[in-house]
Amino acid sequence: MPRPWLLAGPSELKPSPALNSEISRELDFADNEIAQQLFGDLNRNLHTIEQATGVTINARGNSLQIKGRVHAVDLAFTTLQQMYGLLLKGYPVFSQDIAFGVKILESSPQARLEEIFLDKVCITARKRVISPKSVNQKLYIEAIRENDIVFGIGPAGTGKTYLAVAMAVSALAHEQVAKIILTRPAVEAGEKLGFLPGDMAQKVDPYLRPLTDAMNEMLGQEKTLELTERGVIEVAPLAFMRGRTLNNAFIILDEAQNTTREQMKMFLTRIGFDSRAVITGDVTQIDLPGSQKSGLIEAERILTGIKGITFRQFSKADVVRHPLVQEIIHAYELQDAARHTSRKISENEA
Repeated sequence: MPRPWLLAGPSELKPSPALNSEISRELDFADNEIAQQLFGDLNRNLHTIEQATGVTINARGNSLQIKGRVHAVDLAFTTLQQMYGLLLKGYPVFSQDIAFGVKILESSPQARLEEIFLDKVCITARKRVISPKSVNQKLYIEAIRENDIVFGIGPAGTGKTYLAVAMAVSALAHEQVAKIILTRPAVEAGEKLGFLPGDMAQKVDPYLRPLTDAMNEMLGQEKTLELTERGVIEVAPLAFMRGRTLNNAFIILDEAQNTTREQMKMFLTRIGFDSRAVITGDVTQIDLPGSQKSGLIEAERILTGIKGITFRQFSKADVVRHPLVQEIIHAYELQDAARHTSRKISENEA
C-alpha cells in the first residue's frame, strides 16, 4: 500500500554534483520569529544539525549558509526546510525533534516530516503531544489503526510499548473500546528477586511497573488510579488471562519475548469481539529459563501472512531514548555477530 508521506516531490529529484565534493547552499526564511524558533536559543538547533550531518552552518538574520559535502548539505537543507514548515503549522520544534528529523531523512530521503510528526496519537496529562518520531513508528501506528492484532518487535527504546499505550488511551478517549488491559509475563530479567512481601497486587507490581509508568504519564496518576478502581484499566500478569474472553478492549502484551509457546497461544485466543491487541517484545532479550523457546519468535514464524495480523520490525535506528542507547545496542550487535562467527568457525573445524 503506497504511503503518500513517503513520496518525493519534484524539488527533491534534482541531480546533485559528485558526492565527495564540497558545496555551499543558501536558505532564506520569510518569517523572522519562526526562523528564530527554528534556529533555537543560541542557535542550538543549528548546532544539532551540524553535529548530526557534519556541515557548517552560518546564520545571518533569517538567512543560512550551509557548507559541506553534497549529501550532508542536502540533508541539512531538507531538514531545515521541513522543520520550518512544521513550525509554520504550530508544531513546537525542539533539539530532539531536529535530531529525529535528520535520522528520518537520512534513511528515507523522500519522507515528509510533516506527515509523520503531525500524526497526533494523544496528548499526555502534561499537555505533551505524542506523535511518531521515525518512519517505522509511523508505520507501526498505522498498522495498529488498520489491524486487530499487531506485533511490534525490536530493541529497547524504540517506542513499541509507549506508543501502544498512547494508542490505547486514544482508543478509550474516542470510545472505540470500553477498557484497556495491560499485561506481561512475570519473568525475572537475569536475577532472582526472591520472596516479595504484600498481597498479590504488590507482588506483581515490579513486573508491571513499566506499563503503569507509561499509563501514569499519559493520563496522570490520579486519573489512572480512578480508572483502575473502576475496572476500565486493568494491569495484570499474563497468567491471569487464562480462561477469559476479552471483548471491546485494547489489550497490550509487553515483553512478549518471555512468553512460552503455550502462553502466546493462550493470550492470542483470549481476544474477543471489538477488541484489538498489540504485542511487543525484543527477541535479543529473552529471559526464559533453560531451553524454553520464545512464543514471540514462533508466533512471527507461523502467523505471518494472516489477514488482520501485522508484524512491524524496529531497529536501532528507531531508538528515541538517549543517543548512547543506539550506540550500546550497536556494540552488543557487533559482539553477538562476532560470537556467532566464532561459533561457526569452531563447528566447521570440528
